[in-house]
Amino acid sequence: MDVSLAQALAWRGERQFLSGGARSVTDVIRRLGAVPAWSGDPDLAVRRRLSRPSPGALADALDNGDVLKTYAFRGATHLLAAEDAGVYLAVRCANRQWELRSWQDHYDLGPHDWTALREVVRDVVAQGPVRHSELVDMVARRSRFQHLRAGLADPSHTLLKPLAWQGDLCFGPAEGAEPTFKSPSSSPRWTGLPDLDDAGRRAVAAYLAAYGPATRDNLHYWLGAGLSAGRRRLDGWLDDLTGDRVVEIHVDGSPMLHLREQLASLVAASPEPNQVILLAGSDQWVLGPGTADTRVVPAARRPAVTRGANVALRAGQVAGTWKIDRGTLTISWFAEAGRPPHSDIQTEFERLSRLLDRDLTMKITVS
Repeated sequence: MDVSLAQALAWRGERQFLSGGARSVTDVIRRLGAVPAWSGDPDLAVRRRLSRPSPGALADALDNGDVLKTYAFRGATHLLAAEDAGVYLAVRCANRQWELRSWQDHYDLGPHDWTALREVVRDVVAQGPVRHSELVDMVARRSRFQHLRAGLADPSHTLLKPLAWQGDLCFGPAEGAEPTFKSPSSSPRWTGLPDLDDAGRRAVAAYLAAYGPATRDNLHYWLGAGLSAGRRRLDGWLDDLTGDRVVEIHVDGSPMLHLREQLASLVAASPEPNQVILLAGSDQWVLGPGTADTRVVPAARRPAVTRGANVALRAGQVAGTWKIDRGTLTISWFAEAGRPPHSDIQTEFERLSRLLDRDLTMKITVS
């Protein structure tokens, strides 16, 4: 089976709710797998994908526990749907960093100490959201863990991250500059961490359901490297699914992987060659496949996209960048993307202005 890249990107745009909106914040985040909280504009990334993008929708989802903020991909903070968070965290735990001799020596924590530390941390956050400093004090007051005070207080959260990966804590509501932590189980939709291999297969299928058709390199970038699962382990999960749920197809002649159950909708996808979409920097549209994927990001433009520039898409491919300065939204259109489709740009500009609730003017330059 062979489809065009234009079809593949059109299908992906529909799946990621860029063509037709989702009903809820949870639907968006579940489909994308994760939304970066450390960079870009997570609120805009989510609301651009909602059929009714009400202000405060993401904040409400965080408050009621539908969405959790925690450490996940590449050691950075992400927004995860509570019911699926355990899948990605289980995969992130695959390399069992806390069992490395170098880790144990650095923190003076043996295997039994780590288990006990987890129990203490769970008890502390079970009381409700606690400030970082309070968490440090309540753990370090135990004589067994007094020596961890500096490590627990470290603003890099290096010691706290594995606790987040194992589902012992996640971020709580913001209270000024100091972060708070709470228990993921405070969300009624939290299901804990599943078996690793089950989680791995589910993560692979979920990725292809949103970012397919994809290559093994795409999968390795997002799950293997992004969650430190490793290429060999990831290949094993993919092999488990190949034939039954995952099949090889060709996109413009190149072999790629896709979900069998989504083949019909892929073939039916109808590309819109002049469709323009304006996305905030570090959006999952570019981070999911990786900025090195030239099907989405032109190689010559990768540095700007990797640095987090806001992007303008034309038919799913990065065709420019944009920024707002003193009430003017300037689109820097790439010359190699062809003549700017002004009517489609105007439509998307008006949508973005409404999302931002700003009275903006627009300027287009070609670079």
